[in-house]
Amino acid sequence: MRETDAVTAAIATNVRGLRTQRNMTLDALAARSGVSRGMLIQIEQARTNPSVSTLTRVAAALGTTVAKLVEVSDVPVVRVVDRSEMVTFAHDGSAATLLVGADSPMILELWDWRLDPGSHHDGDAHPPGTRELLTILEGELTLTVDGRSHTVGAGDAVLFTADRPHRYANVAGVTVRFVMMVAEPREVLDV
Repeated sequence: MRETDAVTAAIATNVRGLRTQRNMTLDALAARSGVSRGMLIQIEQARTNPSVSTLTRVAAALGTTVAKLVEVSDVPVVRVVDRSEMVTFAHDGSAATLLVGADSPMILELWDWRLDPGSHHDGDAHPPGTRELLTILEGELTLTVDGRSHTVGAGDAVLFTADRPHRYANVAGVTVRFVMMVAEPREVLDV
């Protein structure tokens, strides 16, 4: 089985299993996630390789992480993640590799991102209380949150509230690479 097929099968099993554990119908998950029922059926039947944005919405609706959805096996007390187990999502000049994640006691994800010159990624709003932490390894990132842009250069770090739409953009002439951590509370906060 190819690595992509194994991940697609894991996503199908994990989404269906988590939805069933939470006694959610496909219609309820579709309403809660904003992902169509048809797309959810394709995901649960391993007939599609969903985008990171789609997986983020489904994970949030299920109260879990993207890492948990793409996890091929159970997580032991200590887990060393081999490079071959990491999942990369590539789209229009960008690539995001999910290095490792956890969902207890809070939802955590560690990502390695690459944005080619002129490319961007629009991040959906995460649940209330979610924070993202980034450090720029190479290049210069333009981060836009609440309509305000911030330039973050190599060696710099940034922390922001990610419960609103945000954009990572590379407006410079060289590839930007950054490491990002998403920290999301297990319980949705009342705001």
